[in-house]
Amino acid sequence: MKYNFDEVVCRKNNNAAKYDELGVKFGREDLIPMWIADMDFKTAEPIMEAMRARLEQGIFGYVSRPDSYYESVCDWFEKKHGWAVKSDCMSHSHGVIPGMVMMMKEFTEPGDKIMIQSPVYNEFFEIVNDHGRELVVSHLKLSDGKYIMDYEDFEEKAKSGVKWFLLCNPHNPVGRVWTADELRKIGEICLKYGIKVIADEIHCELVYGGSRYTPFASISEEFFKNSITCIAPSKTFNLAGLQSSIIVFGSKDEKKRYDYLLQINDIKRNNCFSLVAVEAAYRHGGEWLEQLLAYLKGNIDYVHDYCRENIPQIKPNVPEATYLIWMDCSELGLTQEELKEFMTDEARLALGLWYGEESRDHVRMNIACPRSVVEQAMERLKTAVEKLQKIEKVS
Repeated sequence: MKYNFDEVVCRKNNNAAKYDELGVKFGREDLIPMWIADMDFKTAEPIMEAMRARLEQGIFGYVSRPDSYYESVCDWFEKKHGWAVKSDCMSHSHGVIPGMVMMMKEFTEPGDKIMIQSPVYNEFFEIVNDHGRELVVSHLKLSDGKYIMDYEDFEEKAKSGVKWFLLCNPHNPVGRVWTADELRKIGEICLKYGIKVIADEIHCELVYGGSRYTPFASISEEFFKNSITCIAPSKTFNLAGLQSSIIVFGSKDEKKRYDYLLQINDIKRNNCFSLVAVEAAYRHGGEWLEQLLAYLKGNIDYVHDYCRENIPQIKPNVPEATYLIWMDCSELGLTQEELKEFMTDEARLALGLWYGEESRDHVRMNIACPRSVVEQAMERLKTAVEKLQKIEKVS
């Protein structure tokens, strides 16, 4: 069927964090919300149908996960990505970050060194710092407008006794789809120094053009055994509120320990709607996803062209993946705090604003919304930049 991604759906009456938390996070309500990473699109009709059928049963008791649930994930990843992972390696989590926190508390100790590559999703910083682990940062390098891994810096940091490496693949917020060669190089360093790779691959389906997503664990059996992979349909199919992710373990012992934590904390089950929605997404969501990617790419191109023609002071990247645009605002000449105030109070946009030291003059814009909303956001940004330039000329 043909999906209408131009439809503007009012989310102010469904307790959407994206809208309802504007006042708390940004200090005002009159903003276009483009900060949190969910979409303003209705999900695929087969997912809706599965949930309607579940609703009509009228009983919402405890549910048991059928074999077909994980089998749908396995079938999807083998067909789309050539990763023949088995369902007996998979466990449940309410979300990628909650799962990573549980594993960090179980498999590492306070004071252990956890490495990340900055700039990166802000939760990576927080889950390390908030749980008493030592944060080690290897900085990505910007080369010809493209972020690349700094292998020398990474290995130098790895020598210091790092226990875990949190990999973001594809990368949020810079939009890189790491190639198999890039992943192989970083994976070999981790094997060399005994570092476990925890791969957040939640954006893996949102890939454009000639880029190809490679599951880190699919590269070799050694990499599989030395990794834990976190995946979910939540970003791809806009199901984050159903709180269901999949953790893929390369170690049977670690899976057993993790499953025991789920058992004793009584959080081993899906809710009854995520149970059917996840399977429907992986079984029947391909048509919707294909149309979604074309629409998102159109939004990305629109922002890029608009900035080039109307706001050349702002340099948006063209992401290889995700629906998040990484915007270089350094030519505005603002400090990090000034940039935050400018985007909030002058442009009246709620954007992602902190992803490490390198992000002090960057913002992250979520363009997973109808084109009309993107157009309005860009007009606001243009007007704000023009006003800023006038003030600078006068002063």
